[in-house]
Amino acid sequence: MKRAEWRSRLGFIAAAVGSAVGLGNIWRFPYIVGEGGGAAFVLVYIMCLFLVGLPVLLSEITIGRKTAKSPEAAFDQLGKWKYLGRMTIFTGLIVASFYSVVSGWTLGYLIQALSGGLTHFTTATQAENHFTHLTSSYTWCVGYHFLFMLLSAGILYTGVQRGIESWNKVLMPMLFLVLLGLVAKGLTMTGATSGLSFLFSPKWSALTPTAIMLALGQAFFALSLGQGTMVTYGSYVSKKENLPSTCLPIATFGLFISLLAGIAIFSIVFSVGLKVDSGPSLMYETLPLVFSKVRGGTLLAVAFFALVFMAAITSQISAMEPMIAYLGDRFKWKRHHAVILTASLAFILGIPCALAFGIWSDFKLFGMNLFDLTSSLAVNILIPIGGLAAVLLVGWRWGAKKAFEHIRLGAEDFTNRYALFMRYLKFSIKFIAPISIIIILLGIFL
Repeated sequence: MKRAEWRSRLGFIAAAVGSAVGLGNIWRFPYIVGEGGGAAFVLVYIMCLFLVGLPVLLSEITIGRKTAKSPEAAFDQLGKWKYLGRMTIFTGLIVASFYSVVSGWTLGYLIQALSGGLTHFTTATQAENHFTHLTSSYTWCVGYHFLFMLLSAGILYTGVQRGIESWNKVLMPMLFLVLLGLVAKGLTMTGATSGLSFLFSPKWSALTPTAIMLALGQAFFALSLGQGTMVTYGSYVSKKENLPSTCLPIATFGLFISLLAGIAIFSIVFSVGLKVDSGPSLMYETLPLVFSKVRGGTLLAVAFFALVFMAAITSQISAMEPMIAYLGDRFKWKRHHAVILTASLAFILGIPCALAFGIWSDFKLFGMNLFDLTSSLAVNILIPIGGLAAVLLVGWRWGAKKAFEHIRLGAEDFTNRYALFMRYLKFSIKFIAPISIIIILLGIFL
């Protein structure tokens, strides 16, 4: 399979931002900001994003561009670490499997919102029971898991330029416009100031070591690192591309989207005096109750779940792409066949996660159901290891000197003008990023 390339720099940035902006940006990030110290947490998060996230992002994209290969072959060529590269590919597949289940819930709620089925709740118990009833139905969960996977595969089937790049260039502006509309609506509601206070007022006492660790982890996970995605996306980047100046807007725009989502969600939730919860209870229980109480609730519900759906599908296709590229590089499969197999594997792997809230809800390992176990394995263990492998490969195994000689390609003027910034990136790749990731891993196991 001939190695594809992005049609334009904008297309690559849109695809990378689409990968980074997912479900976690819409509901998880705003919540942990509010609970972790508000503006104080945001400052720590920004530091972590540029001290850890940006160097890992640059490392992964550089690995991909240098080799123009999938993660397994790329890691093998630069450091004889093909098994670590292969691990990141399968990490992406695991992420795609359980991510599709949650995204299927979002698709199901979007369809219900379009039919006016999410604005009839009068109590929190009703909204909670509605969510529990749907997720305990194996036909609903598996059915929407299948439909979401089918839509994702359809985009991937058409290729890198006509599929991933073209759809991201459409979906990301749409996502941004819908989010701005929700922000505008939220800021005009009576509880907007309370929501902004919850999100942005500095609460220094809440900035505990645990909160700082959470900020470090969120910065790392927010850029779709450690799962083969950015190595694969980097393999489609031209040697003429300015990598450092391309990575900056990816990190910055992801942060901007997260903050806008927080403003939109909490200004709307606080307007009706409801308690803010995290995770599924916020997105699938609290917000439908809010939409039932406010004027224009049906339109708000449609806009919100359309926003989440667009964020979900752009992240989903990025998680599946490493396996597709691997099958093409390793076994010379045609892209169409690779997409079908990848989607089929991710769907099958996701079925136990879809059933974990229904007929298999009593089956637990280490105190977790199959969905929590799968997501915890990927997010808390495999992804940090994959990111650590990337910075160690660039900073030490391949060597920072050789790596930055390659990074200078297409970026000579930038690297000369911002020499201090480039020295910071090199130091961070060699020392700050790997040490920080090791701290994340130790914090999980200790």
